[in-house]
This record gives sequence, structure tokens and C-alpha cells, in this order.
Amino acid sequence: MSPLVTSTSIGRTRRVRVGSLLACALLLVSALSGAETAHARAGQVPGQDGTGARITAVREIDARTRDLTVSSPAMHGSVPVRVILPRTWKTHRHATFPVLYMLHGGDDDYTSWTRETDVEALAEKSDVLVVMPDGGRAGYYTDWKVGAPRWETFHTVELVRLMERAYRASSSRAIMGLSMGGFGALNYAAHHRGMFRYVASMSSYVDLNDPTVRFTLALGSQRDGTDLRKVWGDPIKDAGIWQAHNPAAMPAAFRGTKVHLSAGNGVPGPLDRDHALDVVLVGAVAESALPKPTERFAAALRSSGVRTTTHLYGPGTHSWPYWNRELHTIWPAVERALR
Repeated sequence: MSPLVTSTSIGRTRRVRVGSLLACALLLVSALSGAETAHARAGQVPGQDGTGARITAVREIDARTRDLTVSSPAMHGSVPVRVILPRTWKTHRHATFPVLYMLHGGDDDYTSWTRETDVEALAEKSDVLVVMPDGGRAGYYTDWKVGAPRWETFHTVELVRLMERAYRASSSRAIMGLSMGGFGALNYAAHHRGMFRYVASMSSYVDLNDPTVRFTLALGSQRDGTDLRKVWGDPIKDAGIWQAHNPAAMPAAFRGTKVHLSAGNGVPGPLDRDHALDVVLVGAVAESALPKPTERFAAALRSSGVRTTTHLYGPGTHSWPYWNRELHTIWPAVERALR
């Protein structure tokens, strides 16, 4: 033994080393118990599943709400996504969680559900990961025929895998949407059988063959400047593409998924009292054509052996107060399906 190294110095050295190791361990545990993993917080989530999608930014809205920026090969750019973390996400660091995808309507964006409803308060009582992606103001939740954008690929492939990898989403999934988002939710459930246990569509067009729906879509496309031929092709020459995105044309594709459909009849109801007259009129026209196609679609689903519930609640317009009420109505069913 060197005269400069005594037993006391050896013991001190060991204590220093052990103390350093303990400090490192405590720092590691502290880091792992944070709101996100280091990868998710820094946006360094590699595309290990082959999609190449990754989180490039995370903005903390509150203790459980995050706004993500996702770089998407399918979209050839970045797409914002809002997530609400499960109640025990921080404390159950190795658990996976059921996930609810919520799709917004046309002329809106990924902030709409938290802006217009109290979904955060509902989710606080559940151990459910809530994911609210942007879908474009007139994206139609479709991989467009012209090649881009590819909303369906982004939502059902890239985003699903990214949520599993970065936010511990499990394979227990539900999806819901309103208006254009309800149409998208139905198509995603039909195109990806087994991916979602539950699908809810609020105030959505469900039959692209319905003359009123065709007329409404034509008016909407003129207003927002979207050429539907770029989305699904020519209605006659590319009729096959249109029918492949027509929920009413493929009721059997929903077997194995619980389906919920809801709509009002366009007559101003009890939740319209605080709205301006022009808002009520627009909402009344938009909702009035929905009940009959919804009834026919529900009947076709049941005839195909699909578990289907409906809430055709009579008076009610195409507006958020009714959708927030419906969200509260179906939330227990969503939780049961995810369990």
C-alpha cells in the first residue's frame, strides 16, 4: 500500500463513490418520474417503427395538458397535436394507458375540444390518455387522391405508433368526432378494423350518396376553396373511392366496434337561447338534414350485427352546447369500452 493511501482515505473514497452513485440514482429516478420522458420532452423521439414521425417540440399548457409539434412524413410537414395525460401518468411510470382520439369539425382545429368543452375535467377522473390531433380546416380525414395531404395515414399509423412509443398509449383505443370529425372517426374505424373498440359520431354526415350531403359538401368546398376531386376524385369516374369513404356503404366493416351516433333535428332547442340569431339559423340548417340518414345508417349497422346506439335528441342545432352535452352522456360508455 502506498504511504499516501491510508485505510481512512480508502474508506473516504468509497463513501464518496457510493454517495455519488446514490446521487446519480436519485437524479435518474427524478428524471424518469417527470411529466415526459427525456425523449418526449426534448422532441427526440426516433422513428423506430419505420414511419419516421417524431415529436419536435412539447409545450406545457398545464399540469396535464401538452401541445406537441409532430414532424410527419405523411403530411410532408409538421402537425400540432394536443394531449391530456392520464391522472396517474406521472406516478405509474411503467404503465400503459387506454387512449381516446378526439377529432374536430370543419373550419376548426385541434384546440376546439378543450376550448369548447370541459373534457379536461372529465378526463381528470379517468386514467385515459386523450389525444386531439389537428385534421385541417377542410382535410376530410382522408389520404387525398392527389397524393397529399395524407391525413388518415398520419392519424392512424404515424400518430398511433408515436403515442404508444412516447406517451405509453396502449392498444385499447376509442375514437370520436363531431361533424367532419365524426365522419373521419367512422371512416377510420371502418378502414382499420379492430383498431378502435368504440367510435362515436356527433352531428356527422354518414352517407355520401345522400343528395343533401352532396349539395352541402359542394357548398362547403366552394366556401373553403377545397376541390373535392382532389380529395376523392371525380364522383362518377372515381365512384369506387367515394364509396370507400362512405360509412353508409360499408356497415359490415364496423363489426367488432361499438358505434354511437347522435344528432339533433335542426329545430332550435334549449341550449340555443344564448346564441345570436344568425348562428342559430346556420346551425339549424346544418343539422336539419342529419337525422334521417343517421337512422338509416344505424339500421344498416344493426342488420350487419354491429352493436349500435343512437341519440337522436330532437330539438338541437349544429353547435357546441349539444356536443358538450353529448360528450358527458357517452363518457361512461367510452370508459367501459376502453376497460
